[in-house]
Amino acid sequence: MKDKDQLRIDRLREMLHLHNHRYYILDAPTISDFEFDQLLSELTQLESAYPAYFDPNSPTQRVGGGVTKNFETKKHRFPMYSLDNTYSKAELEEWEKKIHKIVGAEASLVYSCELKFDGASISLTYENGQFIQGVTRGDGTQGDDVTQNLKTIPTIPLQLQGTPPPFFEIRGEIVLPSKAFNRLNAAREAKGEPLYMNPRNTASGSLKLQDSHEVAKRGLSCFLYALAGDDLPLHSQFEALEKARSWGFKVPTTAQQAQNLQEVFAFLDYWDAKRTDLPYEIDGVVIKVDNLSLQEELGYTAKSPRWAIAYKFQAEQVETVLESVTYQVGRTGAITPVANLRPVLISGTTVKRASLHNADQIAKLGLRIGDTVGVEKGGEIIPKIVSVSEAHRGLEQQTVTFIENCPDCQAPLERSEGEAQHYCTNSTACPTQLIGKIQHFISRKAMDVEGIGSETVVQLFEAGLLRNIVDLYNLEPEAILQLDRMAEKSVQNIIDGVEASKVKPFSKVLFALGIRFVGETVAKTLAKHFRSIKNLKNASLEDLVAVDEIGDRIAQSVHSFLQNEIHWNQIFELQQLGLQWELAQEIDGGEMPLEGLKFVVSGVFETFDRSGLKTYIENKGGKIVSTVSKNTSYIVAGVGMGPSKKEKAAALGVPILDESALMELVEGSV
Repeated sequence: MKDKDQLRIDRLREMLHLHNHRYYILDAPTISDFEFDQLLSELTQLESAYPAYFDPNSPTQRVGGGVTKNFETKKHRFPMYSLDNTYSKAELEEWEKKIHKIVGAEASLVYSCELKFDGASISLTYENGQFIQGVTRGDGTQGDDVTQNLKTIPTIPLQLQGTPPPFFEIRGEIVLPSKAFNRLNAAREAKGEPLYMNPRNTASGSLKLQDSHEVAKRGLSCFLYALAGDDLPLHSQFEALEKARSWGFKVPTTAQQAQNLQEVFAFLDYWDAKRTDLPYEIDGVVIKVDNLSLQEELGYTAKSPRWAIAYKFQAEQVETVLESVTYQVGRTGAITPVANLRPVLISGTTVKRASLHNADQIAKLGLRIGDTVGVEKGGEIIPKIVSVSEAHRGLEQQTVTFIENCPDCQAPLERSEGEAQHYCTNSTACPTQLIGKIQHFISRKAMDVEGIGSETVVQLFEAGLLRNIVDLYNLEPEAILQLDRMAEKSVQNIIDGVEASKVKPFSKVLFALGIRFVGETVAKTLAKHFRSIKNLKNASLEDLVAVDEIGDRIAQSVHSFLQNEIHWNQIFELQQLGLQWELAQEIDGGEMPLEGLKFVVSGVFETFDRSGLKTYIENKGGKIVSTVSKNTSYIVAGVGMGPSKKEKAAALGVPILDESALMELVEGSV
């Protein structure tokens, strides 16, 4: 039995959660601020007197106070994809045509239109109605755990209402309303401190403050807009928004269903005109296919969902002066021209540089040093020059001409027919390329070498300890210890991380080589088809093009790379050092028992998690698909498999396996 003090604590928490919801979510408070503060004060005193009754989601945790010195990296259970962007209604029409090609011309498409908030993306995890974790988007596969700071944001419910699923994630955007941003800057101005540049960056930076008490003062808000989970009982995106609202989330009321693209266009036009009336910043509209079954059928590219797209409003343009043009070298040798500008303020950010993309863009604009140019931010990280003022031109003798030699190593540049960019021809000795290749090799999506980051690569390169990826595996601890800011523990972390990377599978190693046009998906396809680096090297151009999804450009790039003697010698050395250059041998003398079979994985499993099960199937030769169709070979079903998948499987005659039946299939018993 609970004593009276514990019962009172429970009751106070219940009341305060309810009043928080009414105030911050419904904007309909039923008690005064004074009455709320009295209840909160009573709860604070009782919790202090009875620490055994501590609850991490108590309303008293809203005020913050916890200090986080290091934000732990956490993997997203469900990836947070980025969105493809468009600025054109014509491109939206093309997007719809692509959708119809996949789902059929007869498919009825309804859309969910939602404002695109300009803030920091976040993923929140709830279990049994309780908030348990919040992670930043990061690189889409993993981000920083900022749970303690998120608890201070009153529009993030710590305890849900109604009957939400037992476990799910919800995605949203942390925004800093205009009033809160102006208040913060007024306080900084009064203290003589530099002003924050814009609400978006301030919101993002606030999430990484070490003292959550300071985060609580910022006035951040959170809008939620996407549910993620295994077989959630939902049929449409719009239904998901309504459900989330009923569970206590702050879901924008501006979202609207559109029965066709004409209704989408009307929504775009309305908010393009009205966006300045909002109390927070938006930079566009997200359009999603509303039907979740169609979303599943459309699936994803390597980076983005095919069923959603972001329409960006026309960006703010300003004029400034072009002072010079410099050139950057990428890890593949691509040369990118960059305009250096007289500093100018665009959308709250001081801009000093703008991308010029390539030689064609420079020629199209007819740029001269000293030109007055129009610059816009658009959806790009680096702003771009979009126009030149004919009334304010630089001198003709200051016309910009594209360079002929690499700015780093002075090697001649080349531009292949049909390509927009120039490339440095010195791929094996250009310092910037070498550093970039090593940084790519150690990156998370490639070899994921723990203990070493991009800055450390530069430090090791400049010290002469790294010249190529082979050198990573020959690093001597004593030599690294001589460098600045290197202690024994950090050196050991580097050595351990490098050693651990030797077990990464062939597809990861192939991707890590940084072959032009070979991304993660292409690397997996090549590894699976050719099975070893030796087979891949011996493949002709015709052999490569014959592989599904490998075109002429990729084939030529792979063939040229592997026929290069320097590259091949490095691969041989890495092979001698223990890296994986062939697919792991499978049972029955290397046979792939699931070769040619397509699997849908659904539900929760005992032996594997979902990701591990998918990897197991792929390692045995199977292919993972997201939707059940007549081409699906099997469904591997765990606890909580969605009823819609069962119905579709039954209608199409697709067999359903549990984990043990899958193992029997691998062993040849089914």
